[in-house]
Amino acid sequence: MAASKKKDLFGDKKSVSNDSYSAKDIEVLEGLEPVRLRPGMYIGGTDDRALHHLFAEVIDNSMDEAVAGHATRIEVELDIEGFLSVTDNGRGIPVDPHPKYPEKSALEVIMTELHSGGKFSSSAYETSGGLHGVGVSVVNALSDALEVEVARNKQLFRMKFSQGKPLGKIEDLGSINNRRGTKVRFHPDPEIFGPKAHFKPAKLYRMARAKAYLQPGVEIRWKCDPKLVQELDSVPTEAVFHFPAGLADYLKETLGTKVTITSDLFAGKSNKGSGHGRVEWAIAWSPEGYGEADTFVRSYCNTVPTPGGGTHEQGLRAAITKGLRAYADISGMGKKFSSVTPDDVMNGAGALVSAFLSNPEFQGQTKDRLSNTEAVRMVENAVRDPFDHWLASSPKDANSLLEWAIEKANERLRRRKQRDINRKSATKRLRLPGKLADCSRKGSEDTELFIVEGDSAGGSAKQARNRETQAILPLRGKILNVESASMDKISKNAEINDLMTALGVGIGRKFDIDDLRYERVVIMTDADVDGAHIAALLITFFYRYMPGLIEKGRLYMAMPPLYKITQGAKTEYAIDDDHKDQLIESVFTGRGKIDIGRFKGLGEMMASQLKDTTMNPKTRKMIQITIDDENLPTTEALVETLMGKRADLRYQYIQDNAQFVAELDI
Repeated sequence: MAASKKKDLFGDKKSVSNDSYSAKDIEVLEGLEPVRLRPGMYIGGTDDRALHHLFAEVIDNSMDEAVAGHATRIEVELDIEGFLSVTDNGRGIPVDPHPKYPEKSALEVIMTELHSGGKFSSSAYETSGGLHGVGVSVVNALSDALEVEVARNKQLFRMKFSQGKPLGKIEDLGSINNRRGTKVRFHPDPEIFGPKAHFKPAKLYRMARAKAYLQPGVEIRWKCDPKLVQELDSVPTEAVFHFPAGLADYLKETLGTKVTITSDLFAGKSNKGSGHGRVEWAIAWSPEGYGEADTFVRSYCNTVPTPGGGTHEQGLRAAITKGLRAYADISGMGKKFSSVTPDDVMNGAGALVSAFLSNPEFQGQTKDRLSNTEAVRMVENAVRDPFDHWLASSPKDANSLLEWAIEKANERLRRRKQRDINRKSATKRLRLPGKLADCSRKGSEDTELFIVEGDSAGGSAKQARNRETQAILPLRGKILNVESASMDKISKNAEINDLMTALGVGIGRKFDIDDLRYERVVIMTDADVDGAHIAALLITFFYRYMPGLIEKGRLYMAMPPLYKITQGAKTEYAIDDDHKDQLIESVFTGRGKIDIGRFKGLGEMMASQLKDTTMNPKTRKMIQITIDDENLPTTEALVETLMGKRADLRYQYIQDNAQFVAELDI
C-alpha cells in the first residue's frame, strides 16, 4: 500500500504508512501502572511536597478509623533505612476473599486496585479523608518496598509489595492476642522521587502533631531514629500527642504569649449541622500578627489539611462577619461598621476550622481546597449562634473586637485613597513605556499588569483585555538574567527599566509595595519551552529584586493553553500534554473524529480565545507565585544553580536529574 502524506500536531509533514498503526500500538495500562507513569496526576508531582503527601495518605486511613470511633492510638515511626511506618489499633483491613475478585483477599484488592476501599459506602465510614479510594494504592505504586500487617480476629496477617505488585500471597502468621489494627511500612521509590529524596523528620513531626489536634480522642505516638534528626530540626526522637481540647489547644499553642484583642479565644464544636456534618473551630485576634503573616488561617476537612481553603473557610468568615455586623447594629455602631468587609474582620485573626462531611468534594487528588457548596451554610449555621452568645456574654470583649474591625476598615480605606493619589501623581510624573497599554481605572484596586513576550502576543492581549482593569506590557524577547549580571548592567537594561517604570516601584531597598500601580502582576508567556524560560527569568528578577511582590501575594503566572481539542460541537483547551491526554480520556468519550490543534504562541490565538482561556477572571486559571519559607535554603541554592554564573553547577544538576525527564519522540 502506498504511503500517504499527513500533517502532525506540530505542523511538520511526515510520511506515515497506513499499515504501521495496528493493534500492537494500542497500549493498555493495567493495575497501578498509570500511577507510576504519571504520578503528578495522583499526588501533584514528585517533589518534596508530593513525597510527604504519601505519609498523609497513609495516616489519613488510620485517622478515619479514629474518627469513626474504632481506633484510639496511632504510631508513626521513621527508621534509619528511610522506611516510614504507620500503625493503628483499629479494626484492621479485611483479609477475607473479595466477592468481585474471589482469588484475591480484600487487602490485596485495596493495595493494588485504584478506586477500591471502604470509603464509598457510608456503612463503613460516615466521614473519611480517603475520598477517592486511591490513596494507599497510590502509595503502594510509588514505593519500591511496602509491607502491610493486619491484626484481626486475634490472627496476624502480612503481605509484601514492590512498585505496586504483590511479592506473594497473603501470609497467615498465626494467632496473636494483644494486638489489633493495621500497620503499613513503606519506602518511597527512588525511581520516582530521585535517589536523594528522603522524608524530613521535622515535617513528619508537624504533620503527625497536627492530626492529633483534629481528633481529641486519639493518641499519636511519634518515634524517629536519632541519627536522622539534625540539631536544627528541634524534633524529639520520641513524643506522644494527645490534646483533649482539640483546636483550642492548637490555637493556644500558636498564640503563645501574644497579646490578643479579646480576653479569651472563641472556640467550640457542633455534632451536627445543616448538611449532616459537624464542625469544630477556634479563633482569636492578635495585633502582633503570626510570624511573617498578619493573619493565620488553617482549615481541614475530615482531618485532611486544605491549604487552599474552600467553602468551609467561607462559612467561618461569613458567620464571624455577620455576627459582628448584627452586634454593631444592636450596639448603635451599625453605620460605622457598614464599610467593614470579611477581610477586615479576619485581618489579624488566628483561625482554625475543621469540618466533617459524608461526601466531601475536593479540587484535585491532593485535596488542597474544599468545594462543597453546602459546607458554607453548614459551617455558618454551626458557628453563628455560639458566636452571637459569645459576644453577648462579654460586652467588653465584643466592643474591643468591633472597634478593631472598624479601625482595620478605616485603615484600608485610607491606604486605598493614598494609593489612588500616588498612582495619579505617578502617572503624571512618569513617562510610561511607549509599549505599555495602561488600564483606564484611576485606582489600583482590582487592576492587573500582564507582562507578555513580543509585539505579536501583545497585540492579541490588548484586544482580549478588559481596558478598565487590565494593562499590557510587551517585552522584547528574553529579559536579562539578573542572577548572573552586575548591578550596573541591570540598571542600564531597557526592558528592566520599562518594567520598573510601568510598575511604579524601585528595586532592592527602594521597593515599596504601596507604590505598586497595580493590584496584581501577571506573567503571561507562551506555553512552550521558550515561554517557560522567559517566565523563569522574570520570576528570578522579582525574587531577587522585588521579593515583597511575592511575599504579599501579588505575583501570578497565567496558564494559557497549549492545545485546542475539538470533537463536533465540543471544544476544550489543554495546558499541557498530560492535561490533553486526561481530557481525551475523560471528556471526549463519544464517537467522532477528535481534532487536536497546537498553539505556537499567544500571538497565534484569536483574541476571543485568549480572553476566555487566559485573561477573563471568570474562566481563566492562574498560579500564584509563592516562596516556601520552610525550604528557603533549598530555594536559594536552586536559583543559584540554575540561573547563576557557574555553568558547572547547571551541568551537574542536569546530569543528576536527567533520569527524570522523559525522552521526547517528536
